[in-house]
Amino acid sequence: MRLRKVAYPLKMDYIAAMEIAFQKMHGTMNDFVVMHDFTDTLRFSPEQVRRICDRRAGVGGDGVIVVRNSSDADFFMDYINADGSLAEMCGNGIRCLAKYIFDNGLTDKKVLPVETRAGVKTVELLPGDDGKVQRVRVDMGGPIFSAQEIPVNLETDGSPILEHRIEVEGRVFFAAILSMGNPHCVIILDEDVEPLPRRYGPLLERHALFPARANVEFVRVAGGDRLIMRVWERGSGETFACGTGACATAVAAALKGFVRKSCVVSLLGGDLEIEWKGINNPVIMTGDVEKTFQGSLTI
Repeated sequence: MRLRKVAYPLKMDYIAAMEIAFQKMHGTMNDFVVMHDFTDTLRFSPEQVRRICDRRAGVGGDGVIVVRNSSDADFFMDYINADGSLAEMCGNGIRCLAKYIFDNGLTDKKVLPVETRAGVKTVELLPGDDGKVQRVRVDMGGPIFSAQEIPVNLETDGSPILEHRIEVEGRVFFAAILSMGNPHCVIILDEDVEPLPRRYGPLLERHALFPARANVEFVRVAGGDRLIMRVWERGSGETFACGTGACATAVAAALKGFVRKSCVVSLLGGDLEIEWKGINNPVIMTGDVEKTFQGSLTI
């Protein structure tokens, strides 16, 4: 799948030195540096994004989100991975964006469309008693099984890829491969998945199968429609959570008969609730979101 052409491509040149207000936010401990720019002023180079996301020398985060104007929806989510690479979509990130725009008075809508590089997604904001958004429900759209659109270097008839054999460092995995607007390699195992992302994630992310690299999920079925997932994210490394990865995992597990139409995906950063009613239906993700602090940076 190619990145969608949008009004806000990432430019490679530096913006002039300036002070930028931001908020640090996280969804299930997947954390982001969030800001808005409706005057089309902010253009970060990959190096600048890496500096912002550096956990020792910068603000720290799994990525940068810039809320921008959109001609196709209420807002556009300009999302950049911690390594400076563009991403089509981020499920935890779009929940942070939803809280940011509502709590900062940029919208009063509780349901609104948000444009991403993977298309327009609908978010439903769920404020708490204090009026602040505490949870967000996202219509993530349907899973993509076409090899060309994922993309993956395989010849298929468009049917779901559920058991593709992949070997790295002498270890053989059988993976479900699909897209939730970005490519995913979901590996369901009957073992402790905790140590697997760090060892095998980098190799699978950049495997020759994946021309645009891949997010890699290692999953154990816990029973009772609950899945334990650990993730290696394309462009960010091991993270505490991945929203699109949780959706891809739930779809793969449902197609393999491990869970029903609704399940809980448990990650290092907490739980995400995923609902999928089967082929030709959207995946619905619900999860918590939190603002941790705000400040300004000069770059």
